[in-house]
Amino acid sequence: MLQAIARDNDVYDAVVVGSGATGGVAAWQLSSAGLKVCVLEAGPKITDADFTEHVMPYDLKYRGNSSRFVGGIPKSPDLMRNRPIQGLVYACRESNYKWFADDIRNPYQTPKDKPFHWIRMRVLGGRSLSWGRQSYRMGDIDFRCADRDGYGENWGIEHADLVPYYEKVERFIGIGGISEGLEQLPDSVFMPPMPFTCSEVLFRNRLRARMGRVVTIGRTAIITKPLNGRQPCHYCGPCEQGCVTHSYYNSPTTTLKAALDSGNCDLVVDAVASHVTRDPRTGKAAGVAYLDRVTRVPGEVRGKVVVLCASTLESTRLLMNSADYGLDFNSSGMLGHYLMDHIYRGGAAGVMPELKAKPWVGAPDRPNGMYLPRFLNIDRPHTNGMIRGYGYQGGSTPSFNLRAKGFGAKFKEAVHDESMWSTFFGAWCECLPQYENYVTLNKERRDAWGIPTLDIHFDWSDNDKALWRDARVQAAEMLEATGHTNVRMFGEPSVGGFCIHEVGTARMGSDPRKSVLNTWTQTNDVENVFVTDGAAWASIGCQNPTLTMMAITARAADYIVEEGKSGRWA
Repeated sequence: MLQAIARDNDVYDAVVVGSGATGGVAAWQLSSAGLKVCVLEAGPKITDADFTEHVMPYDLKYRGNSSRFVGGIPKSPDLMRNRPIQGLVYACRESNYKWFADDIRNPYQTPKDKPFHWIRMRVLGGRSLSWGRQSYRMGDIDFRCADRDGYGENWGIEHADLVPYYEKVERFIGIGGISEGLEQLPDSVFMPPMPFTCSEVLFRNRLRARMGRVVTIGRTAIITKPLNGRQPCHYCGPCEQGCVTHSYYNSPTTTLKAALDSGNCDLVVDAVASHVTRDPRTGKAAGVAYLDRVTRVPGEVRGKVVVLCASTLESTRLLMNSADYGLDFNSSGMLGHYLMDHIYRGGAAGVMPELKAKPWVGAPDRPNGMYLPRFLNIDRPHTNGMIRGYGYQGGSTPSFNLRAKGFGAKFKEAVHDESMWSTFFGAWCECLPQYENYVTLNKERRDAWGIPTLDIHFDWSDNDKALWRDARVQAAEMLEATGHTNVRMFGEPSVGGFCIHEVGTARMGSDPRKSVLNTWTQTNDVENVFVTDGAAWASIGCQNPTLTMMAITARAADYIVEEGKSGRWA
């Protein structure tokens, strides 16, 4: 699997930097159209043998507790010593920690009082190996947000522009869900949904009847029936460690595989991209320079078009570093600005009193939950001074009191008697694009390959924090309205970046004076360079971003192919 290696001295039709969710789509769409493509990946190759979702904790040295902290000290410091930031995230574990970036070799800087947790993976497939797989379309309430409330800038595209590309991606990777007919959360092309639990059915029906709000099953990129040789999910649970049945979407086993199978795509792993190179004859991009991850030997892949899919901040870093090599992408002055993430880690929880949990109440470990779409500011631009909105992710599952008193049979009886159905909802709140949230290139601090690093300046706005507070209150009110008891609000605002939904810093738009990219994600300053990952975003909405990134990439690939037919990239 994934054996292709780039050939020396080739000039490709397109060079794609990054092999994750967007890089996989770019490679798949361009190569399937007949273009010769080369994909650069900074990390090593991966195969099914590296997936560990069926490895039991008791088979691991630290019993899988490598990212857990006790008294502020990690249980396995030898594993996480070089990953003080990556080790904080739930998905970084003893069995897969090598997929995540080494923070010591890949540093970045933040002000001491304004931390930012930049979660990165350096492996074939990138964060598509461990993402949460929640997949939601965005609507015109997002793409034309400035028209509604006067803040920020529109994207320059609408939902209708992305529909064919949403559908293309959804049909190929498989998205399970239920059509709800909501304008603020457009429906996808769905596979059969994963089932609700008993308590979730009650909550869904009661909330609609009592408050007129919709709860749906999570729309997730995990197939529920066979698709293109992939097998449906068997509910084993730890998707973040891989999937040997290829039931969940990751690029190496789906889009990138399709690209390589086409015969039109070559792959270079262990290639740490440094900058976009310049053709002195035309002033356009000539390709991408990189350093071998292991040997640090420099190399270059030449291409008629360069597509940056390295992830939001890495793509912006490449654009910035290219200025020293003759390519300036910042005529607008906007490059690096308007960094966004979702503010989350706040919500409410309660108990559904009329249901009694049983020792077995459903599938072993459903890798999904409920989703409650945005309801704030749907029919108005603001509420109590707040603009934009939030959505919720959560679930209602049985919980057993394993701290019950007693011993032997009495303990088992107490555990059963004190069991309950617990419901929780956490909010994902929109972050406003602010010029003051930005990144700059730090030439004094370089990574292990001598490439300048980023200084990251980020803080939540007053509106961001107001949405977060309101979402907690609303979550508690919804639980109380649906009959829950012992309702409590929980959480503290998340650190920027920790939602792993960072977007912005090279935003797209219709006005080149206010944007880095045009509406095709083509850089305004160098016509044969495209940026199709989260860096292109003009606002963030409140939905998980990956599906929209993939649709935008498919649309850009279509444009590259069509423009190429007229000889534009010759």
